[in-house]
Amino acid sequence: MPHPEWADFAFDGIGTRWEISTPRPLEHAVRSRLLAAVEKYDGDWSRFRPDSTVSAMARQPGRYTLPSEAAALGRLYRALYEITAGAMTPLIGGSLQQLGYDATYSLTPAGAAVPAPRWEDVLDWDGPVLTTSSPLVLDIGAAGKGQLVDVLAAELRSSGVVSFVIDASGDLLHSGTDPVTVALEHPYDPAQAIGTVSLGSGALCASASNRRAWGDGLHHVLDGTTGRPVSTAVATWTMAESTMVADALATALFFTPGAELERTFDFSWLVVFSDGSAAFSSGFEGTLFT
Repeated sequence: MPHPEWADFAFDGIGTRWEISTPRPLEHAVRSRLLAAVEKYDGDWSRFRPDSTVSAMARQPGRYTLPSEAAALGRLYRALYEITAGAMTPLIGGSLQQLGYDATYSLTPAGAAVPAPRWEDVLDWDGPVLTTSSPLVLDIGAAGKGQLVDVLAAELRSSGVVSFVIDASGDLLHSGTDPVTVALEHPYDPAQAIGTVSLGSGALCASASNRRAWGDGLHHVLDGTTGRPVSTAVATWTMAESTMVADALATALFFTPGAELERTFDFSWLVVFSDGSAAFSSGFEGTLFT
C-alpha cells in the first residue's frame, strides 16, 4: 500500500481485485455507492455476464443506449482505432472468444485466429448510442477498467474525499499532494521489479502479455487486423491525468510507437520489448534498475 498508515477498502469487481486507500476509513454510505457504481458498470459493459447490455449486442443487432460515459469511451476508441489502423479495436471480443478467452474462460481455442470486423462495417457509435448492423462482441477491456477508476474517483470527490489511491490490480490513480513510489513489475517475474516510478496526482497504468496468457503463445493483447496475439512488446506503462486514457494507451503501445501516440495524447510511457530492450518518453519519471 502506498501509504501504510491509511485505511484500505478492498473488494472484487469486474473480474479483478480493487483496493481504495484513504487517510480515514470510508463511511458505509460511501462504500455502498462505490460498490453500486462498480455493479452498474459491469452490468452495462461486461461480455462475461449474460444480463449485460454488451451481451445483448452479441445476440441481436439493434440500437443500444448506454450510460453517459460511453461517449468519451467511444471517442477514445475511435481515435486509437484510426491511429493503429484497426489493430486496437473494441470489436476484438469475437477474436478473443475464438482463441478461448470466452465467457466460460475455456482457454481452449475454437479454431484459427480470426480478425475483428471492421468498425465501419458493423458499428455506429454516436455518443452513448451504439447501433449495430450484426451481432458483435464488444470488448472494452483496454480502457474500461481505467474508466471505472475515474468513475470511482469522481464518486469519492463528490463525497468529500480528496486524498486517495485507487488500485485496480495494478492500474493506479493517486489523488493527493505527496507523490507515492510505485514498483514496476518485471514482465516475466511478478515477484521482481524492473524499476520504480514516482506517481504524483494522476494515473499510472500497465499492460503485459503475461498477465492473461494461456496455451502456446496465447494472450489477451490481440491485433484486430489479424486476431493474433502481438509478439514484439511484452510490457508497457503509461502515466496520464485520466486513468481511462492511460489504460487505453498502455494497450495502444503494443501496436504503435509512443512518439506517434504523443502527437495526439498528453502522456508519458515506457515499453519493454521481447528482446529485453526498452524505450521510454522523455517525460517518464521513473528509474530502471540495471
